[in-house]
Amino acid sequence: MDTLRKRAVLALLSVMLPWVTGCTRHSKSEHYYLVATNINLPYWKTAADGFQAAAAQYGVTAEVWGPTSFDPQDEVKEFHTVAARKPAGILVSVANAALMQPEIDAAIAAGIPVITIDSDAPGSHRLYFIGTNNLEAGRLGGERVAAQLNSKGNVVFFTIAGQPNLEERLKGYKDVFANYPGIKIVDVFDMKGDSGLAMDKAQEYLGKTGKDKIDAMICLEASAGKDVGEAYKRANSKDRLLVAMDVDAATLNLVQSGVIDSTISQKPYTMAFLGLKGLDDVHHYPLKPLGKDYGLDPDSPFPAFIDTGVALIDKTNVQSVLTKPSGSQ
Repeated sequence: MDTLRKRAVLALLSVMLPWVTGCTRHSKSEHYYLVATNINLPYWKTAADGFQAAAAQYGVTAEVWGPTSFDPQDEVKEFHTVAARKPAGILVSVANAALMQPEIDAAIAAGIPVITIDSDAPGSHRLYFIGTNNLEAGRLGGERVAAQLNSKGNVVFFTIAGQPNLEERLKGYKDVFANYPGIKIVDVFDMKGDSGLAMDKAQEYLGKTGKDKIDAMICLEASAGKDVGEAYKRANSKDRLLVAMDVDAATLNLVQSGVIDSTISQKPYTMAFLGLKGLDDVHHYPLKPLGKDYGLDPDSPFPAFIDTGVALIDKTNVQSVLTKPSGSQ
């Protein structure tokens, strides 16, 4: 009888043990970090919400680190500090791939999973990239500009030189404009992460007339749209096109009022939400070697890229974005 009882207990344990260990897989001692620049921007506040939502589901600890201005050097220092804490994993949006790549590779070599979001460092050993197909984002915006300008006009861009995702967006626009010889790119202005510089330059562009008139201004990053829009409002400009990037409230309100023609929407919440879950999976089911070139492996456990999608927001659909339920993304 004792033997039968022992067998019954062992059988019950074999059923219960996976369930119990599954429930206790996570703990608050597991730390995950998201590192970016300009972390006070609404874009990164939205990403932080997604990061924290995933952490709450798993019962782990998540923190957002990085400079509050656009400072690639400082971002590298923040990443280095975080990596020294030996966290369970790091998400990073790369402001400068050349600067960040050695830090990513060192973290991977130390056994710390690293996934890039929003802006990639494809030459590094990061596991994979989650974010926008930025070429397609640029092409989407380019087709909008071409249609609104009737295929001709002078255009300028506001960007941050050297930032990988913005360089890809610019290429996407250029790919489209190559099919419209009447569209001329007059300038690509490096705003150096300062939307105030973008506003000042926009005022200068608005002063150009005749054959030098700027017919369209295009913002490749999040913060410029609202400040370039403010320059349009001050000049009472009605005959210049403005296309922005992302969906902070100020930008959406300017789309609704008609100052901004349209903006390209990304999904930073989704990027960070999926990113933490991806890191958690690698932390609990580690791969060796972590720094293997999984991009060349046909049996890789990782995708090369998770595309979180883009959409064009204009007057026809902006209201649905402005009135989304609180807490939804």
